[in-house]
Amino acid sequence: MEDKLKIKISIADRVYPLTIDPSREEGLRKAAKSIEAMIKQLEQSYAVRDKQDVLAMCALQFAARSEQHTIDKSDDNEEVQDRLQVLEQLLSQHLS
Repeated sequence: MEDKLKIKISIADRVYPLTIDPSREEGLRKAAKSIEAMIKQLEQSYAVRDKQDVLAMCALQFAARSEQHTIDKSDDNEEVQDRLQVLEQLLSQHLS
């Protein structure tokens, strides 16, 4: 069993101590970096009153990306299934 790793992640000028599996460290650090970049971009693009507003906008954008990815993946799966059905029909015709 892997030992847990204690790290500190900084988001919106706050430090969050976390105890994680070492295999998750890279992903968490990249996520924090992405959040910080989006916060900076939102603060430059919009008149924002406080960090909570920026964080809410940031959360909305990440959630929307995730949902859109799920929708796109579902659409891709349907297309693949349709193509597989066509191939299956062609194979059945040739083998009959």
